[in-house]
Amino acid sequence: MGLRKGDTGAGRAGAGSAAASMAAGGEGHTRAAIVQLLLEEGPITATAIGSRLGLAPAGVRRHLDALIDSGQARASRSAPWQQKGRGRPAKQYQLTAAGRGTLGHAYDDLAGAAIRQLGEIGGDQAITDFARKRARTIVAGIEPAAAHTPEEIEAKAEEIAEAFTAAGFAAATREVGAGVQICQHHCPVSHVAEEFPQLCAAELEAFRELLGTHVQRLATIANGDCACTTHVPLLVPPTVRKKTSPHPAAQPAAVRTNDSGRSAE
Repeated sequence: MGLRKGDTGAGRAGAGSAAASMAAGGEGHTRAAIVQLLLEEGPITATAIGSRLGLAPAGVRRHLDALIDSGQARASRSAPWQQKGRGRPAKQYQLTAAGRGTLGHAYDDLAGAAIRQLGEIGGDQAITDFARKRARTIVAGIEPAAAHTPEEIEAKAEEIAEAFTAAGFAAATREVGAGVQICQHHCPVSHVAEEFPQLCAAELEAFRELLGTHVQRLATIANGDCACTTHVPLLVPPTVRKKTSPHPAAQPAAVRTNDSGRSAE
């Protein structure tokens, strides 16, 4: 892609958005503005970047060198047909795949719009069903806890954390008092979950189904906390049972049919 003095359209739009990112000033904003130009107009020369942003070429090259050192940008010589005047062809800079990967995406906006449309078509239940299916897909292959022992519950919580880590949640477990906590240090859908709490509720429901015990959410990234934290008790309280006669066969049938349990049916 050649650089032409009279470029308009995309080039002008790129310069405008990059300059806007510098409005607050500072090294970080300058670096961000340069990255924006590399994204929208690269390959581009350091001189062209400086001209668009009102920066000295030496300052631009300093930022470009830092981006190259971090693997976010690369430089290549201009093709002969792009060269103006005599001398060595000027270097042109552009983002690498790694550099593009550090930029924000519109995935959250797209996902939010899709779920809103789903709600308009099928109502809240459709959103809840979608959230449940998504959560169960993450933990697919994990069997429910076979026994309610501390060792079994802790091992199952670790399996859940590994499954969520594989899905991009950076999850881990840690023992706290008489329980264990599942901590998700990242949430790839946090911005969407702010609008649709069904996503968080479905995760918690999946935890309960697999662990076979009550679990409690202590914090969520969607609510502004630094991590999603779920507490899982390791000591399951024993089931309270009614005392029965040591000779149940001697009990008359009338006593059984009038048992208070019938009123609870």
